[in-house]
Amino acid sequence: MTLEQNPGTHTPDAEGGEGDGAPLALKILVSGGFGVGKTTLVGSVSEIRPLRTEELLSEAGDGVDDTSGVDHKASTTVAMDFGRITIRSGLSLYLFGTPGQDRFWFLWDDLSQGALGAVVVADTRRLADSFFAVDYFEDRRIPFVVAVNCFAGTQTYGAREVSQALDLDRGTPVVLCDARDRDSGKEVLIRLVEYAGRVHTTRMLESMG
Repeated sequence: MTLEQNPGTHTPDAEGGEGDGAPLALKILVSGGFGVGKTTLVGSVSEIRPLRTEELLSEAGDGVDDTSGVDHKASTTVAMDFGRITIRSGLSLYLFGTPGQDRFWFLWDDLSQGALGAVVVADTRRLADSFFAVDYFEDRRIPFVVAVNCFAGTQTYGAREVSQALDLDRGTPVVLCDARDRDSGKEVLIRLVEYAGRVHTTRMLESMG
């Protein structure tokens, strides 16, 4: 598989062209419901100061944004988050965090263009909030992993239980994580890159056969 055939890749050489052995950058979406920890995950793993488009929640959003279960949340992403992390020498990920409220879902189509894959961050206290993201990426055949953000003081469910509750396609990875912890978040991203690579390779071989 050539790099040009693999979505979500960009390999500029030192002079701005394309070349073998050049650094590889992959576009990854970090998605999920409102208040599940998307902004936290991007911020914890990013090696640069993350770009955030957060606004304070106001009375104007009452009756529009469902804040049940996240009553402590005072702000929300209204466009996207952006961060970058180097997984290893020559491989970097550009992270695009999507807004969680349904009134901003129209932005997802633009953000998903050229993405290698996605992370769906989930909160087991409000697992139904993950259904839209799961359906979105399954319908568009974008590989994704589910990252269960294990909030303190909440009951822990296993990966198999979460997979069954979300009715995930066979083989879709579910990873338990702490969105605040850099190493934990990095493991989620590594799992995604490995999984998405296998999916895209399989699809390419099927198309050739």
